[in-house]
Amino acid sequence: MDGSQPIEIEVLSSLSQIDAADWDACACPEAGDGGRPDDPFTTHRFLWALEQSRSVGTGTGWAPRHIVARAEGQVIAAAPLYAKGHSQGEYIFDHNWAHAYERAGGRYYPKLQMAVPFTPATGRRFLTRPGWRETGMAALVQGAVQLADENELSSLHITFCTGEEAEAGAKMGLMPRASQQFHWENDGYADFDGFLASLSSRKRKNIRKERAEAQGFGGEIVALTGDQIRPEHWDAFWVFYQDTGARKWGQPYLTRSFFDLAQDRLRDDMLLVLALRDGRPVAGALNFIGRDVLYGRYWGCTEHHPCLHFELCYYQAIDFAIAQGLSRVEAGAQGMHKLARGYMPVQTHSLHWVRDAGFAEAIARYLEAEREAIDEEIEVMTGYGPFKRTQLEEQD
Repeated sequence: MDGSQPIEIEVLSSLSQIDAADWDACACPEAGDGGRPDDPFTTHRFLWALEQSRSVGTGTGWAPRHIVARAEGQVIAAAPLYAKGHSQGEYIFDHNWAHAYERAGGRYYPKLQMAVPFTPATGRRFLTRPGWRETGMAALVQGAVQLADENELSSLHITFCTGEEAEAGAKMGLMPRASQQFHWENDGYADFDGFLASLSSRKRKNIRKERAEAQGFGGEIVALTGDQIRPEHWDAFWVFYQDTGARKWGQPYLTRSFFDLAQDRLRDDMLLVLALRDGRPVAGALNFIGRDVLYGRYWGCTEHHPCLHFELCYYQAIDFAIAQGLSRVEAGAQGMHKLARGYMPVQTHSLHWVRDAGFAEAIARYLEAEREAIDEEIEVMTGYGPFKRTQLEEQD
């Protein structure tokens, strides 16, 4: 495993072209003990559900081009890779890059995107079998860049990678980019009141008021996982998801059949929080469960009640994380309103390669200035956090 073995690179147009066990040996070797993967998003079952449901593929602008590295007769590394015909569903915005490139006479699309579609959650993007980390990542980087270059694609983007991957990728010549999200950290709280005790008095009172108002909406709130989630719950949630997707993105990214496949293959990976009135779901929030992290993903409703969004998306997630001993809740992209509810700003990472040398130089300068701005923004927002002053100083 010293990197001297010949490595074969293969590009797959579908995950059906690789055995699930071979993919998951790289994507989630930690789940070999029967436990959960670090996150479910790069597992074969999740990515294959996206393909089978036609949420990605023909007509979506997400064409699978998954890259696989083989050595010594086995898969040693893999990455979810897509040829993109637009910049939708990525949450790391490069629309200005595309406009500038095309104004200069270039063709920005298609580009290559190493990512989990529609999922702004940090996780490994360079999936490697244990013992092959450095060699496998180097092979995937070289293979992806070569694929883009030989096909005269404008660029390669690796989004929501880990900090370690960002550091390693920068040493390989990729351009690192910083962005920012809001995460809740579990400081060993025994219960929700323990979390509230860490907040300033004013913020603590506000959250208690919001929870009381939300829980008094006229029904009950249930948190469902595994076999507790039934097909009829997805019928209701699909209505919520369609409404939110239409307002946010113009149209929902996921198809209805994705949720049927999720019921079959992913229900143990999910927490579905529903607000029921007279036994009928009127609002819901969908989370995915990792080994140590809860990932908030989608929300929607057919009835609007004060503070119900905060309760279902943020406070119920904290309740679950504390009860399950999870270390963190990642609440998805954007949302300054999360700050007052205990979700603090953190830096997230991506890596980029641009084929045109002049354009790459301009982007590198932009990214350097952007990183400085992100650092300053995180520092300022942290100062406005809801925690008691001594705790904020410890976090700094």
